[in-house]
Amino acid sequence: MDKLSDPKYYYNRELSWIQFNERILAEARDRTNPLLERLKFLSITASNLDEFFMIRVASLKDMVNAGYKKPDIAGMTPQVQLERLSEVTHELVDLQYSTFMRSLLPLLQEEGIRVYTRHEQLNDEQKQYVDEYFLNDVYPVLTPMAVDSSRPFPLIRNKSLNIGAILKKKSGVRGLQPVNEGTKKKNRELDNMEFATVQVPAVLPRIILLPADEGKTEMILLEEIIKRNIDKLFLNYDIICAYPFRIMRNADLTIEEDEAADLLKEIERQIKKRQWGEVIRLEVPDDIDKKLLRVLLKELGCRDEDVYRIPGPIDLTFLMKLYNLENYDHLRMPDHIPIKLGNLTSDKDIFAEIRKGDILLHHPYESFEPVVDFIRQAATDPSVLAIKQTLYRVSGNSPIIAALETAADRGKQVTVLVELKARFDEENNIVWAKRLEKAGCHVIYGLVGLKTHCKITLVVRNEEDGIRRYVHLGTGNYNDQTAKLYTDLGLLTCADTIGEDATAVFNMLSGYSEPKSWHRLVMAPLWMKDKFLEFINRERDNALLGKPAAIKAKLNSLCDPDIIEALYEAAGAGVRIDLIVRGICCLKTGIKDISENITVRSIVGRFLEHSRIYYFENAGHPEVFLSSADWMPRNLERRVELLFPIDDEKLKDRVIRIINIMLSDNLKAHFLKPDGRYVKPDKRGKELLSAQAYFIGKAKEKEKQEDENRDFRRSRSFVPET
Repeated sequence: MDKLSDPKYYYNRELSWIQFNERILAEARDRTNPLLERLKFLSITASNLDEFFMIRVASLKDMVNAGYKKPDIAGMTPQVQLERLSEVTHELVDLQYSTFMRSLLPLLQEEGIRVYTRHEQLNDEQKQYVDEYFLNDVYPVLTPMAVDSSRPFPLIRNKSLNIGAILKKKSGVRGLQPVNEGTKKKNRELDNMEFATVQVPAVLPRIILLPADEGKTEMILLEEIIKRNIDKLFLNYDIICAYPFRIMRNADLTIEEDEAADLLKEIERQIKKRQWGEVIRLEVPDDIDKKLLRVLLKELGCRDEDVYRIPGPIDLTFLMKLYNLENYDHLRMPDHIPIKLGNLTSDKDIFAEIRKGDILLHHPYESFEPVVDFIRQAATDPSVLAIKQTLYRVSGNSPIIAALETAADRGKQVTVLVELKARFDEENNIVWAKRLEKAGCHVIYGLVGLKTHCKITLVVRNEEDGIRRYVHLGTGNYNDQTAKLYTDLGLLTCADTIGEDATAVFNMLSGYSEPKSWHRLVMAPLWMKDKFLEFINRERDNALLGKPAAIKAKLNSLCDPDIIEALYEAAGAGVRIDLIVRGICCLKTGIKDISENITVRSIVGRFLEHSRIYYFENAGHPEVFLSSADWMPRNLERRVELLFPIDDEKLKDRVIRIINIMLSDNLKAHFLKPDGRYVKPDKRGKELLSAQAYFIGKAKEKEKQEDENRDFRRSRSFVPET
């Protein structure tokens, strides 16, 4: 047998991520999904691809530019990865637009929703309407930018949509710019023509509704209105051509934390650099004028392989706005409102409920409100002495931030770790950090060189029998908005052992205190990877001894080579391993004598699968853990993460049921085949099951039962007059 570290046993992580986006795109192409849901999935693929280029492709380009040639675990050098990624991303973009232009647009029109992709398609009334809209609402906002010897090529902002134009001065017209050798030379490059550009203003809505017959909705994109009226911006010129374009820049921040005197100020400075990072992607219409394209390539420093010729509207993220169109509920899945558990409503004493026993929350099927109430009640409870919390990604108008401010205002000891390095949330988190400091909270930014990704809140309360610690641990962020869209699990407990460990976590984050031992929590980057390897190897050893052995894990990504190698060894020893990996998976299935006992599936549904669950059979005494960490090197070696056990037997059984239901999904699950493809299972003759739909149904049943029980109690308490 070859060494288990042989590259032939691994997939490349970047190509695996592209496959994940293909699975999302498959939902956009799935005719069983409601039409507007399909649009939403397509929009998500566009947004995902933007971030992928700004970070992952940018990072590979940096490696190539630095002469880095070390291959990854799949044996691919950065240059080889870039070449292969260029192929598959171009194919993905082609499929995105084929889906939109050939399938979704005609279906929208059948439903009375028409999106005009070119202004030439408008009727006379609509043309007059958009021309008036341009003059009244758009024209005052625009800033046309000519390019000549005194006006250099302007900064094109990252992800901004722009319109480039080639102009020719009308005969007999004199401009403000005197003719000199520099402008003559510039003009010769364009055959006596000039280049200009105008940014499509992000402060205006991109989708413009048009006059339409009753019962119909018609619209056009803002860039088409500007393109139609661009001659009004250059009155002394003839417009030879005008086309929209969009660029993507390297947005991967390089932060020298060791040398930064003030991390907050250093990150503020680095964020600004995103606007002039290297251009790594240029999107243009597929029919763009060749001269105009040559100018863009030269001025932006792009190569041909960085150009994406788009057969439709550039930047499909606007489709998320279409998803929310009014009067089209029949084209969306019915809204799911997370249920509020009767014993955890805001009028109940949440600390009393936690003292009765550990509480497990399953979002978004169950409301995130109890977590918010936990902090709100702590903020106003006279018995609470201190609140400590980690914040990674927070909503725009966060009730949790407001509660922490209230707590500080009431004289409680409030310590908040705000992770400033949360990618693309840096600016938002800087705002929160400053606001919390102003309110009197003690704000820390984490450990040098590490991101703090764990989700933990500690409330210290003075009670009749002494100090008691209440803890919330979660797999997802303290974000009340994404908690409605992401599946996550959270635990509320006042177990002494976890409370002591929680105190140790915050002491490590705020100071230099490392505990001599841990009771129940496992922390990365120091101990978690070794603990996972210990659990996996224990299952391997149990299998070799003929004892019950199995591993079930649900996570977002799997690409840590040491973990994968241990899984291969365990599977080879006879351990049954069932994995639910939403995104990146570098492990291969079906390798003879190595991974034949391993299954991998990815579930893509209306909610983003975000929870991490780890189950180990342990010779018939199952252990179940939840975590903020995936099986990735960055989580296990470069982040502060937490792994926490589910000790209560009823809650443990519930988590096991959750993962088993997900392993039974045959509607939204895609299975990883030995040839590397992800396919949906054959459903013929089988009972159909969507795990997410199942959990929604169970939540509604639970809510209905609680309502009936509440009504019954009320009826029993009513005593008629005699």
